[in-house]
Amino acid sequence: MKYDAKKIEKKWQSYWEKEKTYKTPEKGEKFYHLVMFPYPSGELHIGHWYNFVGADAYARKKRMEGYRVMSPFGFDAFGLPAENAAIKREIHPEKWTYGNIERMKAQLKTMGAIYDWDREVVTCDPNYYKWTQWLFLKLFEKGLSYRKKMMANYCPSCNTVLANEQVVDGRCERCDTEVVQKEIDQWLFNIKRYAEKLLTSLNDVDWPERTKMMQKNWIGKSVGAVIDFKIDESDFEIPVFTTRPDTLFGATYLVIAPEHSILSRIKESFILGIGITLLVLMLTREKREWKGTE
Repeated sequence: MKYDAKKIEKKWQSYWEKEKTYKTPEKGEKFYHLVMFPYPSGELHIGHWYNFVGADAYARKKRMEGYRVMSPFGFDAFGLPAENAAIKREIHPEKWTYGNIERMKAQLKTMGAIYDWDREVVTCDPNYYKWTQWLFLKLFEKGLSYRKKMMANYCPSCNTVLANEQVVDGRCERCDTEVVQKEIDQWLFNIKRYAEKLLTSLNDVDWPERTKMMQKNWIGKSVGAVIDFKIDESDFEIPVFTTRPDTLFGATYLVIAPEHSILSRIKESFILGIGITLLVLMLTREKREWKGTE
């Protein structure tokens, strides 16, 4: 007998949904099973299946072993991908986002995954993000969130900030406009307070060594010293961190990036002195070149 996938699977998926087969059980040892929420900026693709099917098989195994598996699902709908997709199509972000969510849910249900849809999360829903706002305020009260001017990828055509993944060969992935670096006010999290704890806790995590190394490199701990370089004929000092202070006796110069915040603390007279020095050097160079062409 030929297996009629569309007919048979649709029948049982309807039954599972009606009977709430995958609703979180009331008894058993708790097992929280969470997968990555997709961006509702378009339709699902085979990459989503690749990510969800393996995890779903593991959740089913745990449930068969008697665990009280809670497998929620949601949509990461409060971010740049969904917003940019709506802008591109000239559709209101709310209409575009919720329309995509309905299409994605229909696609996901054809997979017959073990998700408990009573626990669905949509991150752009006020009932959800009121808690992220509450959490942010708690972080702010403890000094773990702060506001600071930082450089960001900016598309002059779309008038929006772009994530690194949205910049392709220096251009906006949506409109192909050249992306510029622009200083804007941003809210940041002071995770540096927990850098050492995050680093040492990796020893207790059952992760592949390759993944642990990526995390260690991201934390980026370095052991060294901060050396103050004094500027001649001024009271200004430039602190420099180095892991090899023994090599500094051979240093001939140091360079400050033009966007570095330390430049704003240099006295006007010092900047003026540099400006005059550069002007003299330029004039001297021009004079030599004129002389050479006479």
